[in-house]
Amino acid sequence: MGSRGVASYNESDHQPPPRATLPTKFVQGFRLLLKDATESLDPASGKRLRSCIGVYSFYDYDGEPIYVGQTSENFGTRVGRHLTGQRSDTLAYRILDPFEVAEIEFWPTEHLRSDPHKRAKLDAIEYSAYRQAISESKYRAILNEKIPPFSELVELPPSYRFNLIPDDLREEREHPDVRIARRAETLARVSAVAHERGVVSPGLRRVIVIQAVRLADLAAARLAYAEGRARPPANAIDVHALVGNVLQESTADDGSDD
Repeated sequence: MGSRGVASYNESDHQPPPRATLPTKFVQGFRLLLKDATESLDPASGKRLRSCIGVYSFYDYDGEPIYVGQTSENFGTRVGRHLTGQRSDTLAYRILDPFEVAEIEFWPTEHLRSDPHKRAKLDAIEYSAYRQAISESKYRAILNEKIPPFSELVELPPSYRFNLIPDDLREEREHPDVRIARRAETLARVSAVAHERGVVSPGLRRVIVIQAVRLADLAAARLAYAEGRARPPANAIDVHALVGNVLQESTADDGSDD
Protein backbone atom coordinates (compact mmCIF):
# COMPACT_ATOMS: atom_id res chain seq x y z
CA MET A 1 0.00 0.00 0.00
CA GLY A 2 1.35 3.43 -0.87
CA SER A 3 2.24 5.95 1.77
CA ARG A 4 -0.47 8.39 2.76
CA GLY A 5 1.93 10.81 4.44
CA VAL A 6 2.16 14.49 3.56
CA ALA A 7 5.32 13.82 1.53
CA SER A 8 3.82 11.10 -0.63
CA TYR A 9 2.67 11.65 -4.20
CA ASN A 10 -1.01 11.90 -4.92
CA GLU A 11 -2.13 8.81 -6.82
CA SER A 12 -4.89 10.59 -8.74
CA ASP A 13 -5.11 13.69 -10.88
CA HIS A 14 -5.48 16.93 -9.00
CA GLN A 15 -5.12 20.66 -9.39
CA PRO A 16 -1.50 21.76 -9.03
CA PRO A 17 -0.98 23.39 -5.63
CA PRO A 18 0.16 27.01 -5.39
CA ARG A 19 3.93 27.10 -5.82
CA ALA A 20 4.33 29.07 -2.60
CA THR A 21 2.96 26.09 -0.64
CA LEU A 22 5.50 23.58 -1.98
CA PRO A 23 8.54 24.48 0.18
CA THR A 24 8.84 23.14 3.71
CA LYS A 25 7.27 25.04 6.58
CA PHE A 26 10.70 26.29 7.60
CA VAL A 27 11.55 27.64 4.14
CA GLN A 28 8.15 29.30 3.87
CA GLY A 29 8.56 30.94 7.28
CA PHE A 30 12.15 31.98 6.54
CA ARG A 31 11.18 33.63 3.25
CA LEU A 32 8.20 35.36 4.83
CA LEU A 33 10.42 36.90 7.52
CA LEU A 34 12.98 37.88 4.88
CA LYS A 35 10.23 39.55 2.87
CA ASP A 36 8.96 41.38 5.95
CA ALA A 37 12.51 42.58 6.65
CA THR A 38 13.07 43.91 3.15
CA GLU A 39 9.63 45.53 3.13
CA SER A 40 10.60 47.61 6.19
CA LEU A 41 10.91 51.34 5.63
CA ASP A 42 14.22 53.18 5.59
CA PRO A 43 13.28 56.47 7.28
CA ALA A 44 16.25 58.32 5.79
CA SER A 45 15.17 57.74 2.19
CA GLY A 46 11.49 56.91 2.57
CA LYS A 47 12.06 53.73 0.54
CA ARG A 48 11.54 50.09 1.39
CA LEU A 49 14.81 48.37 2.24
CA ARG A 50 14.35 46.04 -0.71
CA SER A 51 14.79 49.05 -3.01
CA CYS A 52 17.82 50.50 -1.21
CA ILE A 53 21.51 50.10 -1.92
CA GLY A 54 24.03 49.63 0.86
CA VAL A 55 25.87 47.09 3.00
CA TYR A 56 24.50 44.00 4.72
CA SER A 57 25.68 41.34 7.15
CA PHE A 58 24.53 37.83 8.04
CA TYR A 59 24.61 36.29 11.54
CA ASP A 60 24.23 32.69 12.69
CA TYR A 61 22.12 31.28 15.53
CA ASP A 62 24.69 32.41 18.11
CA GLY A 63 24.67 35.98 16.81
CA GLU A 64 28.09 35.30 15.29
CA PRO A 65 28.76 37.42 12.17
CA ILE A 66 29.42 35.16 9.20
CA TYR A 67 29.38 37.32 6.07
CA VAL A 68 29.44 40.98 4.99
CA GLY A 69 28.58 42.26 1.53
CA GLN A 70 27.46 45.31 -0.39
CA THR A 71 25.10 46.01 -3.27
CA SER A 72 24.83 48.90 -5.67
CA GLU A 73 21.62 47.49 -7.23
CA ASN A 74 19.32 46.88 -4.23
CA PHE A 75 19.01 44.72 -1.14
CA GLY A 76 16.00 42.83 -2.45
CA THR A 77 17.85 41.49 -5.48
CA ARG A 78 21.24 40.89 -3.92
CA VAL A 79 20.14 39.34 -0.64
CA GLY A 80 17.53 37.29 -2.46
CA ARG A 81 20.29 35.69 -4.52
CA HIS A 82 22.13 34.73 -1.35
CA LEU A 83 19.25 33.40 0.70
CA THR A 84 16.61 32.02 -1.67
CA GLY A 85 18.70 29.68 -3.79
CA GLN A 86 19.25 31.99 -6.73
CA ARG A 87 22.60 32.28 -8.48
CA SER A 88 25.40 34.10 -6.66
CA ASP A 89 29.11 33.40 -6.33
CA THR A 90 28.66 32.83 -2.60
CA LEU A 91 26.15 30.05 -3.28
CA ALA A 92 27.82 28.75 -6.45
CA TYR A 93 31.02 28.17 -4.52
CA ARG A 94 29.08 26.67 -1.57
CA ILE A 95 30.68 29.22 0.76
CA LEU A 96 27.53 30.12 2.63
CA ASP A 97 24.80 27.85 3.96
CA PRO A 98 21.62 29.96 3.85
CA PHE A 99 20.09 27.76 6.57
CA GLU A 100 22.81 28.95 8.95
CA VAL A 101 21.71 32.57 8.52
CA ALA A 102 19.48 33.44 11.47
CA GLU A 103 19.65 37.23 11.34
CA ILE A 104 20.36 39.93 8.79
CA GLU A 105 21.51 43.51 9.26
CA PHE A 106 21.17 46.30 6.68
CA TRP A 107 23.08 49.58 6.45
CA PRO A 108 21.08 51.43 3.76
CA THR A 109 22.94 54.13 1.84
CA GLU A 110 20.33 55.27 -0.63
CA HIS A 111 21.74 58.81 -0.41
CA LEU A 112 24.80 57.54 -2.33
CA ARG A 113 22.89 56.18 -5.33
CA SER A 114 23.65 59.21 -7.52
CA ASP A 115 26.92 60.13 -5.85
CA PRO A 116 29.81 60.20 -8.37
CA HIS A 117 32.02 58.64 -5.68
CA LYS A 118 29.45 55.97 -4.79
CA ARG A 119 31.79 53.00 -5.30
CA ALA A 120 34.55 54.33 -3.07
CA LYS A 121 32.12 55.37 -0.35
CA LEU A 122 30.30 52.01 -0.45
CA ASP A 123 33.65 50.23 -0.27
CA ALA A 124 34.58 52.25 2.83
CA ILE A 125 31.28 51.41 4.54
CA GLU A 126 31.59 47.74 3.61
CA TYR A 127 35.16 47.57 4.88
CA SER A 128 34.16 49.28 8.13
CA ALA A 129 31.26 46.84 8.60
CA TYR A 130 33.64 43.98 7.81
CA ARG A 131 36.14 45.20 10.40
CA GLN A 132 33.33 45.49 12.94
CA ALA A 133 32.26 41.92 12.16
CA ILE A 134 35.83 40.68 12.59
CA SER A 135 36.11 42.40 15.97
CA GLU A 136 32.77 40.90 17.10
CA SER A 137 33.57 37.39 15.85
CA LYS A 138 34.85 34.87 18.38
CA TYR A 139 37.03 33.48 15.60
CA ARG A 140 38.22 36.92 14.43
CA ALA A 141 37.37 35.71 10.92
CA ILE A 142 34.22 35.42 8.78
CA LEU A 143 33.26 33.63 5.57
CA ASN A 144 34.07 36.29 2.99
CA GLU A 145 36.01 34.75 0.12
CA LYS A 146 37.04 38.24 -0.97
CA ILE A 147 38.08 40.65 1.75
CA PRO A 148 36.52 44.04 0.99
CA PRO A 149 38.94 46.57 -0.52
CA PHE A 150 41.10 48.19 2.13
CA SER A 151 39.66 51.59 3.04
CA GLU A 152 39.89 54.15 5.80
CA LEU A 153 37.41 53.29 8.53
CA VAL A 154 34.26 55.43 8.50
CA GLU A 155 31.29 55.83 10.81
CA LEU A 156 28.62 53.36 9.83
CA PRO A 157 25.16 54.72 8.96
CA PRO A 158 22.13 53.64 11.02
CA SER A 159 21.40 49.94 10.62
CA TYR A 160 18.37 47.68 10.86
CA ARG A 161 18.66 44.09 12.10
CA PHE A 162 16.04 41.38 11.66
CA ASN A 163 15.42 37.81 12.79
CA LEU A 164 14.81 35.33 9.96
CA ILE A 165 13.91 32.19 11.92
CA PRO A 166 10.26 31.34 12.72
CA ASP A 167 9.86 31.16 16.50
CA ASP A 168 8.07 27.81 16.43
CA LEU A 169 10.86 26.18 14.39
CA ARG A 170 13.91 27.78 15.96
CA GLU A 171 14.52 25.14 18.64
CA GLU A 172 14.83 22.36 16.06
CA ARG A 173 16.85 24.36 13.51
CA GLU A 174 19.39 25.63 16.04
CA HIS A 175 19.92 22.25 17.69
CA PRO A 176 23.70 21.62 17.76
CA ASP A 177 23.43 18.24 16.03
CA VAL A 178 21.50 19.80 13.13
CA ARG A 179 24.02 22.63 12.84
CA ILE A 180 27.02 20.28 13.02
CA ALA A 181 25.56 18.19 10.19
CA ARG A 182 24.86 21.30 8.11
CA ARG A 183 28.35 22.70 8.69
CA ALA A 184 29.96 19.39 7.78
CA GLU A 185 27.91 19.29 4.58
CA THR A 186 28.83 22.89 3.73
CA LEU A 187 32.51 22.18 4.36
CA ALA A 188 32.34 19.12 2.11
CA ARG A 189 30.68 21.11 -0.66
CA VAL A 190 33.10 24.02 -0.66
CA SER A 191 36.02 21.58 -0.51
CA ALA A 192 34.57 19.75 -3.51
CA VAL A 193 34.49 23.04 -5.41
CA ALA A 194 38.21 23.49 -4.77
CA HIS A 195 38.86 19.91 -5.86
CA GLU A 196 36.70 20.05 -8.98
CA ARG A 197 37.90 23.43 -10.19
CA GLY A 198 41.51 22.71 -9.35
CA VAL A 199 42.63 26.33 -9.48
CA VAL A 200 40.72 28.59 -7.07
CA SER A 201 41.46 31.77 -5.17
CA PRO A 202 43.39 31.65 -1.89
CA GLY A 203 40.30 33.33 -0.43
CA LEU A 204 38.22 30.24 -1.17
CA ARG A 205 40.83 28.08 0.55
CA ARG A 206 40.73 30.47 3.51
CA VAL A 207 36.96 29.93 3.70
CA ILE A 208 37.53 26.16 3.83
CA VAL A 209 39.77 26.61 6.88
CA ILE A 210 37.32 28.95 8.61
CA GLN A 211 34.42 26.56 7.95
CA ALA A 212 36.54 23.74 9.39
CA VAL A 213 37.24 25.84 12.49
CA ARG A 214 33.55 26.66 12.90
CA LEU A 215 32.69 22.97 12.57
CA ALA A 216 35.39 21.87 15.03
CA ASP A 217 34.34 24.50 17.57
CA LEU A 218 30.67 23.54 17.52
CA ALA A 219 31.43 19.81 17.57
CA ALA A 220 33.85 20.26 20.49
CA ALA A 221 31.24 22.27 22.39
CA ARG A 222 28.70 19.49 21.83
CA LEU A 223 31.16 16.86 23.08
CA ALA A 224 31.97 18.93 26.15
CA TYR A 225 28.27 19.32 26.91
CA ALA A 226 27.70 15.56 26.57
CA GLU A 227 30.58 14.91 28.98
CA GLY A 228 29.54 17.56 31.47
CA ARG A 229 32.52 19.83 30.80
CA ALA A 230 32.71 23.54 30.11
CA ARG A 231 32.80 24.59 26.48
CA PRO A 232 36.36 25.00 25.16
CA PRO A 233 37.46 28.67 25.12
CA ALA A 234 37.39 30.68 21.92
CA ASN A 235 41.19 30.75 21.77
CA ALA A 236 41.45 26.94 21.82
CA ILE A 237 42.01 27.23 18.05
CA ASP A 238 44.51 29.83 16.84
CA VAL A 239 42.62 30.98 13.75
CA HIS A 240 45.13 33.70 12.90
CA ALA A 241 47.91 31.13 12.78
CA LEU A 242 45.81 29.02 10.41
CA VAL A 243 44.55 31.66 7.97
CA GLY A 244 46.88 34.64 8.32
CA ASN A 245 45.75 38.22 7.80
CA VAL A 246 42.00 38.65 7.31
CA LEU A 247 42.04 42.46 7.33
CA GLN A 248 43.52 42.99 3.89
CA GLU A 249 43.71 40.82 0.80
CA SER A 250 47.13 39.31 0.20
CA THR A 251 49.01 40.03 -3.03
CA ALA A 252 48.57 36.35 -3.91
CA ASP A 253 44.81 36.78 -4.08
CA ASP A 254 43.47 39.16 -6.71
CA GLY A 255 39.92 38.00 -6.04
CA SER A 256 39.71 35.90 -9.21
CA ASP A 257 39.54 32.17 -9.72
CA ASP A 258 42.67 32.14 -11.89
